[in-house]
Amino acid sequence: MEIKVIAAFLYILVFPVFLILLSGDLTWPEGWIFGIWLLLLSYTTILYLSRKDPALLAERYRKPGAGNQEGWDRYVVYGLIAGFIAWIIIMPLDAKRFGWSPVFPLWLKAAGVAMLIGSSFLFFRSYTDNTFLSPLVRIQEERKQRVVSKGVYGFVRHPMYLGGILMFIGTPLLLGSVYGVLVGLALSLLLMARIVGEEAMLARDLDGYRDYMQKVRYRLFPFLW
Repeated sequence: MEIKVIAAFLYILVFPVFLILLSGDLTWPEGWIFGIWLLLLSYTTILYLSRKDPALLAERYRKPGAGNQEGWDRYVVYGLIAGFIAWIIIMPLDAKRFGWSPVFPLWLKAAGVAMLIGSSFLFFRSYTDNTFLSPLVRIQEERKQRVVSKGVYGFVRHPMYLGGILMFIGTPLLLGSVYGVLVGLALSLLLMARIVGEEAMLARDLDGYRDYMQKVRYRLFPFLW
């Protein structure tokens, strides 16, 4: 597991480094803020799981097609990966190197920072509250998966997806990229579509999930959806 942790550290490091290099400005403050945020959140989560919940960390390393993943979800996972890479590439090119977008006002960038703070809270708590937080849409029969309704899962049914949406929108607001916001919206819609399919599977195959849906009525946005 230690080798996988080190490999994960190096893999995650690629994204902020790539973003800064593509910007053409090694002193880009907004790029550094996002890069440090991403590394702190990712490394803290990996270290926590490696010590407190290694079974979940092992689950997070599952690749598409492993276990009994729903067949349609493989295409969603590949779409999310491709979209994330496109998002990372387009933001520095748009906001810094070529300046396709107008300069964002300070209040809009501050809103992006606030969204990233909320995102980091939801991400980290999702991992600490739910040991069954798989990257794949599947029932973890070998781990005796059960419904989790504590912590942030008592707030909305998919808090990690909400954290992802806050990241996908908040980051381009911070960096100042209109095209990044558009890609982030597309990724958010893909996550929302995934929720619909995932909940159909959970309601069908996971004992107690229908009751949980009645208890926590909103998927992502309280009072909305």
